[in-house]
Amino acid sequence: MAHTKTMSNVLRLEAKALEVAALLLESSASLEVEKLTHLFQQLIMTESALIFCGVGKSGIIAQKCASTFTSLGLPSFYLHPTEALHGDLGRVRSTDAVVLLSKSGTTEEILKLLPFLITKKENLIGLIGASTSPISEYCGIVFDCSVEKEACLNNQAPTTSSTVALAMGDAMAVLFESLTGLSREGFAVNHPGGILGKSLRMKVKDLMIKASSCPVLSPKQTLQEVILLMTKFPVSGCAIIDGEKFVGILVEGDIRRTFTRDNLGLKTLVRDIMNPNPVTITPEHLAFEALEMMENKTRSLQILPVIEEGKFLGFIRLHELLKEGFSLKS
Repeated sequence: MAHTKTMSNVLRLEAKALEVAALLLESSASLEVEKLTHLFQQLIMTESALIFCGVGKSGIIAQKCASTFTSLGLPSFYLHPTEALHGDLGRVRSTDAVVLLSKSGTTEEILKLLPFLITKKENLIGLIGASTSPISEYCGIVFDCSVEKEACLNNQAPTTSSTVALAMGDAMAVLFESLTGLSREGFAVNHPGGILGKSLRMKVKDLMIKASSCPVLSPKQTLQEVILLMTKFPVSGCAIIDGEKFVGILVEGDIRRTFTRDNLGLKTLVRDIMNPNPVTITPEHLAFEALEMMENKTRSLQILPVIEEGKFLGFIRLHELLKEGFSLKS
């Protein structure tokens, strides 16, 4: 129980620190937010980068913040102050903005770097734990990230302070997002490999089995021909085409049900057992929408015909969607 209390106290301390930071922002930083808004607009217009700089734990937070901004479409990277003095300063342009993270506001490595930054003061942002400090004086925009104490039992290890700095970076990122009007689809452009990107970008045509690899028969052919063709092309469904028009589908369940009915057998015509009104989808639908159509029905579907202007283009199967990582729980 004592160990549980130790952990819960940390969460409460850090939550309280975030509440205090929010109150400080609302009460005294409106001008800073206005200046940050203007700076973001300048970065967008000049296609400039937002650079994050810090050492130690602040450096790790800086890396996360840079990654977040990059994912939102603003070029951003982490700059280690020591490496900057040994050549990496060449990555910084005069139109770029630099965010300096420091709990004390006296980080030696950052102070050594500051005289050599070609960035103007208006483009320097401080996420500082001591608002009156040498680093703060260099910055045109300063956000107070001070904390009453660290959650660390010895009040030493960056815990509460790093949480507040991270949250302030997130707040900046969401402000940028609101200014650009970034949509879910726009966000997905920078996340093509993740399930979020796939859900918003990948279409049915990207995952479907093309018609050339699917069993296709006419309504006048027999169940025997269906079975032979579905054995050759084992995709769990057979498209029924009359001329060039898609008129129905047969799935494995239909075949099994046929053999339970009297007077039906291998010579049964396809038109007598096919489903003439199956659920279909177009190639331009999102793959995630196909999953919703398959799993949101009273009877789950394993396969959907892909149709465009009455023409059969292929099948999309639940198997491929699940294999790709799609899930309604994602």
